Amino acid sequence: MLSEQQLLSLLTDLESDRIERTTSTTKTDKFGEAICAFANDLPGHGEAGYLLIGVHDDGALSGLTVTDELLKNLAAIRSDGNVLPQPAMNVGRFTLQGGDVAVVEVLPSDLPPVRYKGRVWVRVGPRRGIANEQEERILSERRVARARSFDAQPCREASIRDIALGQFDAYRREAIDPEIIAANQRSVEQQLASLRLYDPAFSCPTHAGVLLFGKNPRFYLPGAYVQYLRLPGNDLTDVPVDQAEISGDLHSVLKDLEARVRLIIQTTLKQGAGFEERLVADYPEWALRELLMNAVMHRNYDSNAPIRFYVFADHVEIQSPGGLYGEATASNFPLRNSYRNPVIAEAMKSLGFVNRFGYGVQRAQALLENNGNPPAKFEFDDRTVMVKVYGRPA
Repeated sequence: MLSEQQLLSLLTDLESDRIERTTSTTKTDKFGEAICAFANDLPGHGEAGYLLIGVHDDGALSGLTVTDELLKNLAAIRSDGNVLPQPAMNVGRFTLQGGDVAVVEVLPSDLPPVRYKGRVWVRVGPRRGIANEQEERILSERRVARARSFDAQPCREASIRDIALGQFDAYRREAIDPEIIAANQRSVEQQLASLRLYDPAFSCPTHAGVLLFGKNPRFYLPGAYVQYLRLPGNDLTDVPVDQAEISGDLHSVLKDLEARVRLIIQTTLKQGAGFEERLVADYPEWALRELLMNAVMHRNYDSNAPIRFYVFADHVEIQSPGGLYGEATASNFPLRNSYRNPVIAEAMKSLGFVNRFGYGVQRAQALLENNGNPPAKFEFDDRTVMVKVYGRPA
């Protein structure tokens, strides 16, 4: 975050296109559009942009008192799933002579184009508006040099023929604003590239494109499947009651996992207070679902190992290839997180498998507690993340 002296300098710099000023504290859409535009960094400054709240267009302070609630609302824009992929941003409060200023610092994205509610917003000089096709193309081409995550990198052995374009068409209707689609004159390759699913420099899909809409993802990514076992006891040497290798495009895999979670849950009739009876599940469905979605979202797809989903007599184990990533450590998990696969995370949000970023594990733990289950136990090493969920005591 910038210093107070740097903020004072920004207040008086009326020419910079890295600053947006506003006196409003409630226009969430305006804030989201500004954050999106700074993350896209169309001018290519390579520097942070700043949304200053409590400041008039001429740089004068409005006399605002910045509350904790305002700061929480601004910080929530990062994880509410409307700005995709997630922006890197900081939020702070400065108390100056004449009033407070809430500052949102937004860093340029490594994965442009960034969208707010399905639209790409950009800023050039004093203009903030929806990007035209040429501007989106510039952002897509710029990403090639910046992309660091495996899912955004090109799958050079694949081609456009390996993508199920009908499935992609259905997805883009979820991910992109309908007005943008109606006005779209771009080629399929350009449409894929605008969602980080195609690499225009190498004329091939990205790994995310293959995982999400590939006709046979495992041909290019051998570990892209879930090994499912259901065992009668608590020993892996038992003969499985059911087993499967769940593979295919990611949407099909996720739907299959949802169905299997519903099948494994057992309910019993319990006597409550007085003569009241109620059905009680051995596992809360949405807790297992959240933990499986988390494994699919955060796993290392560069590994040949699958996700392991094992159902034992008294517990469930979910093992995901790849240790904790980025800012996440054993000491701060699950309060801090970084996204190993930001394009996959964006798609899972658009497809409705994720409601909000960064809260899946905490939500699962809360659901387990409410159902009477012990808390989920996590084990970490450099190569895997394992979570064990024990059934509700009888």
